[in-house]
Amino acid sequence: MGGLVMNGTRCSGWVWIVCLVAGVTRAEVPPVPAQATELKPISFAVIGDFGLDGWKPKSNPDDGTKPHERRNPNQAAVADLVASWKPDFVITTGDNNYPKGEAATIDANVGKYYAAFIGNYKGIHGPGADSNRFFPVLGNHDWDAPGVRCQPYLDYFTLPGNERYYDFVWGAVHFVMLDNDGREPDGTKRGSKQHDWYRTVIEASRSPFQVVVAHHPPYSSGQHGGNDHADWGFHEHGVELMLAGHDHNYERIERDGMVYVINGAGGGNVRRMKDAVEGSKARFTGKHGAMRIDVAPAERDPDAWTLTSRFIAVDGTEVDVFTITRPGR
Repeated sequence: MGGLVMNGTRCSGWVWIVCLVAGVTRAEVPPVPAQATELKPISFAVIGDFGLDGWKPKSNPDDGTKPHERRNPNQAAVADLVASWKPDFVITTGDNNYPKGEAATIDANVGKYYAAFIGNYKGIHGPGADSNRFFPVLGNHDWDAPGVRCQPYLDYFTLPGNERYYDFVWGAVHFVMLDNDGREPDGTKRGSKQHDWYRTVIEASRSPFQVVVAHHPPYSSGQHGGNDHADWGFHEHGVELMLAGHDHNYERIERDGMVYVINGAGGGNVRRMKDAVEGSKARFTGKHGAMRIDVAPAERDPDAWTLTSRFIAVDGTEVDVFTITRPGR
């Protein structure tokens, strides 16, 4: 697959100020570990629409476990699959905390399954990670907390920037994490404050790969379908891959020289799909699953990099594979 040539510069790095406050027993960890910007092979997982445990908890009182120990079967199967890969980090495509994004459900929905990846973890399911390796985006359900909107999400995670939308570099990939829910105060349309931030960030990127992540997809053959406001002309800015969720299935769409993936099969009930939209190359809704993405130097060209993505169902079936190759820096 061809790509666009990117020009410009990017300054990576973070300056951290640690404040000692009475009652705080440990400092917040940086939202991206220092070694993340090293240009070396990486492997990461992508999950979406997964946070169901707090919505429909198992209610069997006779299985010998306490309520906080019981696991949602579909969500657990995906989490176990992801853990078996030992990825460097996890990306989510939103809807991390069903049904209403509340503080009372977020640890059961997220921490019970992914605490080992979460930096500055404050829940009851283990010590968490020394540095953050869990990078979500906001979905519509994450915005639904009565009276406080997405505040439980912001309180729970330690993320770069304003935490609603942010960017980070890990290895050869520059991730741009967007909030394209209509309640985003900085807007979701072209010309909005968030869009202007995105343009500044993406035009300055020097990474071999630029990957955009947001909850609502611009194109989809799923039941929700595409969203016009989510189409920011990413291919015009050199983006190779967009990851989204919202529709509870897997789909790969290729348009204008780039790849769009809908990955919403992380725990919510999988749903039937509609007729295939233009450019739809792979569709799957039979089982839950996750994506494993490996980024490494190309075997036959030491100056190039490859991004290879596999969607793998919980039964181990490799449903879809694609590879994008890009020049190095």
